[in-house]
Amino acid sequence: MTMMSVVPANNSALELGFSGSLGNLDAYISAVNRLPMLTHEEEISLAKRLKDQADLGAAQKLVMSHLRLVVSIARGYLGYGLPHGDLIQEGNIGLMKAVKRFDPDQNVRLVSYAMHWIKAEMHEYILKNWRLVKVATTKAQRKLFFNLRSHKQGLDAMTPAQIDQLAKTLDVKREEVIEMETRLSGRDIALESPTDDEDDKFAPIAYLSSEASEPTRVLEAEQVTRLQSEGLEEALGKLDARSRRIIEARWLANDDGSGATLHTLADEFGVSAERIRQIEAAALKKMKGALAAYV
Repeated sequence: MTMMSVVPANNSALELGFSGSLGNLDAYISAVNRLPMLTHEEEISLAKRLKDQADLGAAQKLVMSHLRLVVSIARGYLGYGLPHGDLIQEGNIGLMKAVKRFDPDQNVRLVSYAMHWIKAEMHEYILKNWRLVKVATTKAQRKLFFNLRSHKQGLDAMTPAQIDQLAKTLDVKREEVIEMETRLSGRDIALESPTDDEDDKFAPIAYLSSEASEPTRVLEAEQVTRLQSEGLEEALGKLDARSRRIIEARWLANDDGSGATLHTLADEFGVSAERIRQIEAAALKKMKGALAAYV
């Protein structure tokens, strides 16, 4: 669903004030700001039609007459660096939820009721998308997150007095305010250089350790080296001359693993291919026992 999906593509839309293409954000905002506001009586009448008769046309008019409210609220959250259009889209979802749950018998204007739902959807969107790492999880942390943004003066760090005052106002620990401010002060940085020139060598990714430098990988590499040198030589040393010749011819003669065949070795030693296979199996079992100390 896009933010334009709340705008119907029929004549009723034109009657409510839309005209021309709504293919961009500026056109959308201009159009919703031209939509007529409802009087209290009209609002109550439409809400009762929706509640009693499930009149979707009434719901549409209630939603569209309050789209400008979503746009206005979304402007207050532009400081988080998220797309204005996405904020409006999430706010529109909250508005539709509010219209669906609105009770005209409570004698409350829809604008007051809808603000809660609109802000709730925007808050959820911001918390999920503002940073890759979630900055707030509990209800108290979320309250601190949004209040801290409004209390900070510019980009400067908060003074100890400001931290103490905010902690007292929000009834949270001083340490929690400091931690949240630290998170908010952080900024995502690109690991790779945006250009393909010599600057690449100075990008942050150039300073990250490769997988080969990871401690576990280093230990594994050292273990393999020992197996290939000390361990293998010791294991071969425990074999008799014929067994060692068979193992070397079968497994160590070529790097690609294309060693001598059983029949070739059978002709060399004057025995059957099956006997060569048995000698090979016994030798490998003996070598496995010798290599156990290096694993």
